[in-house]
Amino acid sequence: MLLRRLLPHPLLSVFLAIFWLQLVNKITPGNILLGSFLAIVIPIMTSTYWPDRPLLKRPLKAFAYTGIVLWDILVANIQVALIVLFKPNREIRSKWISVPLELKEPEAITVLAATITLTPGTVSAMLSADGSALLVHCLHSDDPEAVCADIKSRYERRLKEIFG
Repeated sequence: MLLRRLLPHPLLSVFLAIFWLQLVNKITPGNILLGSFLAIVIPIMTSTYWPDRPLLKRPLKAFAYTGIVLWDILVANIQVALIVLFKPNREIRSKWISVPLELKEPEAITVLAATITLTPGTVSAMLSADGSALLVHCLHSDDPEAVCADIKSRYERRLKEIFG
């Protein structure tokens, strides 16, 4: 119980400590101590704002998801560069795509929207009022249904497994 009160969000604490060390860009005992202090105090101070904290049903799958997203970002960077450098403006087919969502957890929907926005060439623009669809702008697509199916199979399906 004491550990739960001291570390209400253990994963957040780890990320905060790592982020602090990357931010200061120098690993010293003082920086490690300050980063650890911040990693403990910030989640404690903000825990009341997280009453229904999401539970990851399969946290190890989050690592695989991160790898897939990083790979997709790399590939999309190359694809966008090729479009920008070699495709004439009149041949670029920008599309608005409505992606119907099966996800219900707000955190999972947020991760999906962030993933789409992080991937070059796509941007999450809006979530429907009832949370059942996500509006995505795609830089170039000849087949919007394929883009929608790709988002659902590559990202949403995996997020459903992670968040349960």
